[in-house]
Amino acid sequence: MIADMSFRAWVTLISLLLLAIVVIFGWPEVVQAWNLVGQTNLWVLSLLIPVQILSYYATGGMIFSYLKSKGNLKDISHWKMTRISLELNFVNHILPSGGAAGFSYLAWVLSRHGVSPGRATMSQVVRFILTFVTFLLLLLISVTWLIIDHQINQNILLLSIGLAIIAVAGTLGVVYIIKNKQHLIRFSAWLTRTVNRFVGFVTRGRKPAVVKDGVIEHFFDDLHNDFVEIRKDKRILIVPFIWALVANLFDVALLFIAFWALGYWVSPAILIVAFGLSSIASVFSVTPGGAGVYEAIFIAFLATAGVPADVAIAGTLMARVALLLGTIVFGYIFYQLTINKYGKHPA
Repeated sequence: MIADMSFRAWVTLISLLLLAIVVIFGWPEVVQAWNLVGQTNLWVLSLLIPVQILSYYATGGMIFSYLKSKGNLKDISHWKMTRISLELNFVNHILPSGGAAGFSYLAWVLSRHGVSPGRATMSQVVRFILTFVTFLLLLLISVTWLIIDHQINQNILLLSIGLAIIAVAGTLGVVYIIKNKQHLIRFSAWLTRTVNRFVGFVTRGRKPAVVKDGVIEHFFDDLHNDFVEIRKDKRILIVPFIWALVANLFDVALLFIAFWALGYWVSPAILIVAFGLSSIASVFSVTPGGAGVYEAIFIAFLATAGVPADVAIAGTLMARVALLLGTIVFGYIFYQLTINKYGKHPA
């Protein structure tokens, strides 16, 4: 059974064990963290609400500005796209799939507004790449600042280098797959055969061809054509790039506000590195929203950066609870409204 565990399952198990160890051996700090929560400045904490809204506004702006430049979404306002980005995040939190569930949901919603599946997916790819690229920029600025301010240590430097490698590798990997049309055609043919064989096996031959020849190829062809257009006119990405940078800054601001509400200053540069590490680790988690995994990595990193354990626990959990509550409660409401309007989402 253990040998059959997936990589994501191992990441989740190890992270949850790490979190359990932190709680068990650091119980006095956990108690102190709870006492710190009782001393929270509620006025400062209330800033989490507008900042979280602005974070979704910026995320929606990435997708919205790209699709608007392609002539789509003429019937949708920016605030409507903000709502859709909240629904997208809700789906990704509830269905741990490394973001695949969100890709599917966004393509389904945007198809109701005349956006082809390939273009909808390309808007997500643009969001993915620009989020990584702008994070790399912030990471470089953060590490430079920590060096100048003499706050850098070996752990922070090595983890920052690791983060940079992952971000660059992820970006280049996606670009490599999309830019070669022949690779996409071969992959689409293989995917069509694989899906049909699997469905045929599960249904015992009752549905031997659930995916028709050419459907997936057309999807990838649409995706590739959008990529070619971006290569011809990279100015299309200027506005989405700015929105991606703003979105990353607001996400880090959420964490900064949580610690500020506790009366503790944590360097934004430290929070940027911790945010990147935790976000990447939570992608591989099998728990909804990366719960447990994100917190374990974040708290552990802050401890290595010199943040007191009780403050690290209190600030991290406060920020995460506020974020998850807003995402799940309001995301669920908007998600249900969309389902009621357009019909059942094909999972």
